[in-house]
Amino acid sequence: MTARHLIAIGGSDAGISAALRARELDPATEVTVLVADNYPNFSICGIPYYVSGEVAHWRNLAHRTADDLVATGMTVLTGTCATHIDPAGQVLTVLDASGQTRQLDYDALVVGTGAVSVRPPITGLDALGPVDGVHLLHSMGDTFAVMNTLETRNPRHAIIIGAGYIGLEMAEGLTARGITVTQIEALPEVLPTVDRELGALVHAELENHGVEVVTGASITAVERDSATGELVVSACRGPETFTCTVDLVLVVVGVRPDTELAAAAGVELGQRGAIVVDESMRTSLPGIFAAGDCAVTHHRLLGTTWLPLGTTAHKQGRVAGENALGGDARFAGSLGTQVVKVFDLVAARTGLREHEARAAGRGWRPVSTTSTPDDHKAYYPGATRSPFASPVMATPDCCWVPN
Repeated sequence: MTARHLIAIGGSDAGISAALRARELDPATEVTVLVADNYPNFSICGIPYYVSGEVAHWRNLAHRTADDLVATGMTVLTGTCATHIDPAGQVLTVLDASGQTRQLDYDALVVGTGAVSVRPPITGLDALGPVDGVHLLHSMGDTFAVMNTLETRNPRHAIIIGAGYIGLEMAEGLTARGITVTQIEALPEVLPTVDRELGALVHAELENHGVEVVTGASITAVERDSATGELVVSACRGPETFTCTVDLVLVVVGVRPDTELAAAAGVELGQRGAIVVDESMRTSLPGIFAAGDCAVTHHRLLGTTWLPLGTTAHKQGRVAGENALGGDARFAGSLGTQVVKVFDLVAARTGLREHEARAAGRGWRPVSTTSTPDDHKAYYPGATRSPFASPVMATPDCCWVPN
């Protein structure tokens, strides 16, 4: 049965995609999107390029403006948070922009609450915030706080805790602004989602552009010097300890699913605390769907896992929006394709690394090789052989041999 009123909680990829798909399929259905802040459909992945100045204005990070979304016929409630789901009564309680609580009836609900930044258990970190020059980075609000620090404090030296995708892009962005950057990663190499050989190439690229990279090190404390206002960061690497005095600390060590609202309603949780969904994006409760970083991911090689990616959230959202209207769409699954640009180098991955294939426990015997390709077709003038050897692993469908 077609839903008379579909509510999507979340104004990023999953929630917006679900709402747009519902409007495409049935313009008669009432569609409401709740956006906790005032920035619906903004590209979080593009934040480092706004910080660097390559994206001239923050509004350019919007895939669509709020007016574009409203023009499709949906209702967009910005500054509005969902506070309680009543699955039996199909009622959603919300806190609106004026501070008033009200209730919205729904026939189908799509939960697209996304993920929130992980705040690691570092001594002193909980007592510090943007006013001190200490930042997390996962929302437009976080972005404006970082920009305010850059403009008012004019930092000369920054420490980035974490060397994943956002951390690496921010290292480039802050360097472009003339800030000296020290990047600290607890694991043995930067960009730990790729093979260490490829991570080492990224490591070298960072150092070639003036970034100090410290791997295998853990931050133990962050404190603010009350006399100077500077931040003192303490760390250890094996038996060695060291400190660094900086003006800006950026904490980007990953995210976790934002599922408190769904869990309180009785929705089943799975891997990493993400919402359990089937390939139709249905949760354990009737009439409630979930998509995006708050939900588990069907991986085409591993089965059910959790893999927060914007492209995955978009596809899952479309499936959820269609099925909320009575459809029978299926999310075909993800292969975990990820790409990052670090200065003049681009690193990418898809599928499984060799150790991931071995750890899957499916009897696969992966076969790896390396390739050193030209940077473009040899028949076109100027082709040069890449100086980097890229690891290549055959796919399980064609070349992996069961034990």
